[in-house]
Amino acid sequence: MASQMPGTLFVEIVAPDKHVFSSEATRFAAPGVNGSFEVLYNHAPLMAATDIGPVVVTTASGERVTFASSGGFVQVLGNRVIMLSETAEPSSEIDVERARKAEERAIANLATTSGEDRKDAEDALERARNRLRVAMGQVGSQPAHE
Repeated sequence: MASQMPGTLFVEIVAPDKHVFSSEATRFAAPGVNGSFEVLYNHAPLMAATDIGPVVVTTASGERVTFASSGGFVQVLGNRVIMLSETAEPSSEIDVERARKAEERAIANLATTSGEDRKDAEDALERARNRLRVAMGQVGSQPAHE
């Protein structure tokens, strides 16, 4: 990694099948299992589990990049953020029609599922809805801060 610009973080997002994102950023926001959190320059060291939800990175150039994530872990140490995610899909790569069909399948499956399998069906529905929200730009309403 080359030297960072002053006041920035270096953010990496990795999924089991690929390296999803790697760039300097001014902020990183994720859905923690105990509530959403945000990381800025000089954040205290942190290890956190993440849940299904949007991950938003504001790059050093001010661009806001949003990912649909299905959970994982984040480590913050020395202005470096590493997210290991079960899945992380940039909003620009989400196929909305495919996500809608996944939502429909999840709803149908949930209607016929009970017992121990119900939690898996609920998670599948939440993942599909998260992908749709991220793809349609319905995540957050505040502009990136400079």
